[in-house]
Amino acid sequence: MARLNMPHGLPDILAPHLDVLFCGINPGMTAATTRHHFAGNSNRFWRVLHLAGFTPEQIIPEQDRTILRYGYGLTTVVQRPTASADQLSPEEFVAAAAGFRRKLRRQAPRMLAFLGKAGYAGLSAQRDIAWGMQAVRMEGAAVWVLPNPSGRNRAFNLDQLVHAYRELYLAIGQRGQ
Repeated sequence: MARLNMPHGLPDILAPHLDVLFCGINPGMTAATTRHHFAGNSNRFWRVLHLAGFTPEQIIPEQDRTILRYGYGLTTVVQRPTASADQLSPEEFVAAAAGFRRKLRRQAPRMLAFLGKAGYAGLSAQRDIAWGMQAVRMEGAAVWVLPNPSGRNRAFNLDQLVHAYRELYLAIGQRGQ
């Protein structure tokens, strides 16, 4: 019975041929409950996206669908919400892989930006992952790995996040936008 009150995931925000599809690991509980991406009070995604140049103003989570106006979309690797991504098992990434790849083939984004190494590691089975552009493509999309903007990620301050995201913003501009 308690399961009926559990959040049921988070809807993707997608369109065909996006410039960048930003990909979180899985929904946090606040995002899943509100049904809006990066809704947690400590999450820095929307602020970083704006400061890095992706959007002319800072989007609020309740208006997350407006990200499509700028040629960007949002998804997660695993759909199950958790309080922390470390609650996911390796088997959940394996189970999500085929559906995730189908989504990529159907939507055909130019660039796939993983927010943190865990999502990319879970799909690629790679362990030694560098930040930034990856050497391989995934279903035709160039792959980029960015630091996770979660407030729990204390390894990166706001300026470091903005710098990393700005590198992607500049890279997509140089690729014929």
